[in-house]
Amino acid sequence: MKQENKSQSGHRPQSLSRRDMLTLSAAGGVMAMASPGQTASKKEDASEGQTTTPGPLRKGNQQMQMRNLGTLEVSELGLGCMNMSGNYNPRADVQQSIKTIRKAAENGVTFFDTAEVYGPYINEDLVGEALQPIRNHIKIATKFGFAIDGTAALNSRPEHIKKVVEESLKRLRTDRIDLYYQHRVDPNVPIEDVAGAIKDLISQGKILHFGLSEASVKTIRRAHAVQAVSAVQSEYSLWTRNVELNGVLKTCEELGIGFVPWSPVGAGFLTGKYDTTTMFDEKADFRAGFPRFSKAFLPLNMPIIEWLKSYAQKKGATPSQIALAWLLAKSPNIVPIPGTRSELHLLENLGAQTVSLSAADVQEIDTLLSKFPVYGDRMGEAHMSSIDYTV
Repeated sequence: MKQENKSQSGHRPQSLSRRDMLTLSAAGGVMAMASPGQTASKKEDASEGQTTTPGPLRKGNQQMQMRNLGTLEVSELGLGCMNMSGNYNPRADVQQSIKTIRKAAENGVTFFDTAEVYGPYINEDLVGEALQPIRNHIKIATKFGFAIDGTAALNSRPEHIKKVVEESLKRLRTDRIDLYYQHRVDPNVPIEDVAGAIKDLISQGKILHFGLSEASVKTIRRAHAVQAVSAVQSEYSLWTRNVELNGVLKTCEELGIGFVPWSPVGAGFLTGKYDTTTMFDEKADFRAGFPRFSKAFLPLNMPIIEWLKSYAQKKGATPSQIALAWLLAKSPNIVPIPGTRSELHLLENLGAQTVSLSAADVQEIDTLLSKFPVYGDRMGEAHMSSIDYTV
């Protein structure tokens, strides 16, 4: 599989609309979905990575396998909560979202992902309300790093970090954040200063673990030298594998850092729901501006999903479950965070744990994937401009 094309423009947008700013910043989390022939504004449950017929379903209160992100122990599948706050679609019903979050916990999920910029702010409020009764039994990851001032500006100045962490703690209804990510690397602030600020917060007990999102190998190493990095979060899936090529996965393994794939079902593509008639609403769906989903490139990318459907059928699973099981089989230090608003879709995702892929299966999948080039960048130019330059 060839590596994604890089944006030819290295400039950072100076000013964007509020919607564009939120679209840019929220791209660091698990993405919202729309079904073929539907636009995101018309789909009631635009969740990541779902099919309508679930595969093997977990039963409530079963124990999930645990994994380590550095020294942070979490369930091997987490839950991305971004889409519940409607960054790209109407906001989901709050009570239904709370039920889904708690259903995840009942089924062994202990790792929940949010960020201050989702909403902005309202997603942290939602996660805080849903998890407050079971706070001591779960782990919360959230993120800092955007100015959230009507532009797409980044802000990781130490004084800003120490201000916004207090606000996140309040919204999350907690006295500590288990994993605090820098949402995007700020080129105007040395990463050593960022890591130093986090180190201070860890010494105060407000933060327990430090994470980076969409960071390059150079940035990871520099940060880790100041304050141990527990997890790196980047997009990673069957059709977004650049972290295998740019050294990020290898570096995380070398340094004992966990890896958290966001958009592990390929922004919905790997669910098998898309075809060449799929339409993306330019006003409501961020993928309308993503080259891979364009009219020019989507038809060229269809062979991979046709293969995945066939492979999943042989394994008695759904395409989404194969996509997640592949990530789980790649490394014991990988913890995917698929997101959904729906309890049914949540259970489908958790069913990935029952799909056993051997080392030979993974090798076979990787070999077959190499026959399917991926056409187009994974995100649009505005989104890619906020990615650490060597990722």
